Amino acid sequence: MKVHKVSSRSQHEQRNATKHHSKNKWHKKIRSLDSTLLNTSSGTAKLEQRIAKREKHTVKRLKKLNAKPVTIFPENSCAKEGKVEATSVTFAHVHTNGGTEVDDSSASVDSQEWSEYANSVLQNGMESSTLPDTDQQKEDELQFHAHLDHTHNRAVLVMKQDQVLCFRGKCLLTCLYGHVEVLGFTIEEGQQPYPLFSPPSHCPLTIKAFGNNFGGSSKNKKEGLLEAKAIIRKYFSSEPSKKLISEVDSDSCVVLLEPLDTPLTRFLSSFSELAEIFGLNSKEIKSQAAIYNPVLSAVGVTALRGPCAQGLVMSPSYREAISSLLSAWAGEFDRCPVILVCGGKSVGKSTFNRHLLNSLLNHTVSVEFLECDLGQTEFTPPGCLSLCTVTEPLLGPPFTHMRDPKHMVYYGQAECHADIDRYLESLKSLWRHVSGESPVIINTMGWIRGHGFQILVDLIRLLSVTHVVQLSYGNAPQCHLLTPEFLRTAHGWQTHPPTTSTLTEEPASHLTIRSHIFLSVQSEFEGAGTSGEMQHQRSNELRDLALLSYFSKLQSSEPGPIRPLHCFIPYQVPHSSVAIGVTHCEVAPNNILYAANASIVGLCCLSEKVVDRGGPVVLSQTPICQCVGLGVLRGVDMARGLYFLVTPVSPSVLRHVNCLLLGEISLPKVLLTKQLGVDGDLPYVTTDYSFEVKGAGKLHIYKGLTRPGFIKSN
Repeated sequence: MKVHKVSSRSQHEQRNATKHHSKNKWHKKIRSLDSTLLNTSSGTAKLEQRIAKREKHTVKRLKKLNAKPVTIFPENSCAKEGKVEATSVTFAHVHTNGGTEVDDSSASVDSQEWSEYANSVLQNGMESSTLPDTDQQKEDELQFHAHLDHTHNRAVLVMKQDQVLCFRGKCLLTCLYGHVEVLGFTIEEGQQPYPLFSPPSHCPLTIKAFGNNFGGSSKNKKEGLLEAKAIIRKYFSSEPSKKLISEVDSDSCVVLLEPLDTPLTRFLSSFSELAEIFGLNSKEIKSQAAIYNPVLSAVGVTALRGPCAQGLVMSPSYREAISSLLSAWAGEFDRCPVILVCGGKSVGKSTFNRHLLNSLLNHTVSVEFLECDLGQTEFTPPGCLSLCTVTEPLLGPPFTHMRDPKHMVYYGQAECHADIDRYLESLKSLWRHVSGESPVIINTMGWIRGHGFQILVDLIRLLSVTHVVQLSYGNAPQCHLLTPEFLRTAHGWQTHPPTTSTLTEEPASHLTIRSHIFLSVQSEFEGAGTSGEMQHQRSNELRDLALLSYFSKLQSSEPGPIRPLHCFIPYQVPHSSVAIGVTHCEVAPNNILYAANASIVGLCCLSEKVVDRGGPVVLSQTPICQCVGLGVLRGVDMARGLYFLVTPVSPSVLRHVNCLLLGEISLPKVLLTKQLGVDGDLPYVTTDYSFEVKGAGKLHIYKGLTRPGFIKSN
């Protein structure tokens, strides 16, 4: 595909100039350890010199090549003038499956509690309590100490062993001492910083402290205590408070929290509808679940308490399934496990996949992920089937970790009802690229009835699945259990059970190899099996977030003004160099360009060469081919024979593109209705609608109304 970039650039305005933290912290370089300390006693100087020189302990997880050891910022004379703010805040004790009791108080007691809560906010989040001695002692045991360094705008959080911090927001986490666990992934000292995203669209993340394990180390607890205190002093531009130092012991866990500012977060927050995408949901606001602590708020974190602070709820069957799958990878199975996760809608499949993937990354370098869900994709925009090799943990919802897959096919729809055969053939083409050297996780759709159930049967047979994890809720499963015994008689869309004669002719060993291990998981979290009712939880909103995340790659990596879609200089693509087709319906060839204008297209690579026919080349059938990304067909110039394309795909990859596929996936409406810097009518949007205009259509506004048949009766 021949592309020509027009050289012009819109002016940028500098924003966020008052922020003290460095730009682009996600990819920041960390400087080396300083050999001296400020205000340290001579008894710890020798130990600190050994800390600066010694190598980090070998972490449990296999370290990646690009992982950087945690190092310390050197002191400077100007930094000594910085202020250090220290506050402590008490968090409610959280059990994995538990909640907290709801207090049924009278109106007068409620008013008193409101007054106490208001006073606590004015006291920088340090709530006073008149609990009995036993309750007060429990609260004291669960107290975290967070301290803010204003000079570098970062917070040091000291956590006791087995303590849990459930939060909303986003931050960059570095483990300084001990180790913590986030969504199944263990972060230890010496590892790189990891971005954490906890928006209200998904269950809140939790940071669980495990302290330090001296079992495999030659140092004792006293040396560990001195090391922890020395590390804390290194991360403050002035001497930290005595209260903070006194709270540290050898079993403590020390983490560094920093604000997280990326092109994605800046792009999403530029829309008024998404300004609170990393805030609290309506339930958390109503129940006053937030603990407003100035230190944590300064780095973008809001701690939660009470019933809203449960985080990920794991049933006993959930834990057993994770443990069994980890054991399969550890050597209890004769080959790399191929794990298919299935279940109805809103039963927790995606969360289970992320937890399982993170847990596997504690023991292996990479995990392969086959995406079979067209609507709720994990790494790509909706409408794509993909195979990804994952080497980094997933510490947030899908729209926070969009990435380029190893192989991808653009199906063009959020569902596969219209063409199941093309759906299955696309997955077969992706499966050929599986290496077989890493565990494979297969994500499936929530369509488990009728033809959807037949597709699951086909996938188990076609993809040589070794483990089937079936999630359900309630007292009865929502479909047949996909056990090996059931698969012997079940009919799929393309596959069928073996006949009696075939079973008698085949050796028993062959049947054993083709069988799989079945794991049933009962989802016990609140709202299992019901679609999200709050903002940013509906399926159409999540698809829009994935698309916005993908096109946020167009934005500059440096802080600055957000550029709307019409400000990007498009690529000029000759009609003769690419073919164009429609995936989801039949369109007359002379109307295809009208339909494709201002629409999302898949950028694909055909194996055949496109033949120049003196005009646009229209495909008669939808091909199954490699897709390298998505783009917006911003305009069509028939006089010069050019397409104008806006895409985040690099020019070196675009040279291989020779096919544009138009699907049913549409641009998020906010990209069209919120175009900044436009005087007068917005491009591609008009209130003077006419059915006579080819390619035009109404904007369908989702108002969140419930159909009468789905309204719950009291």
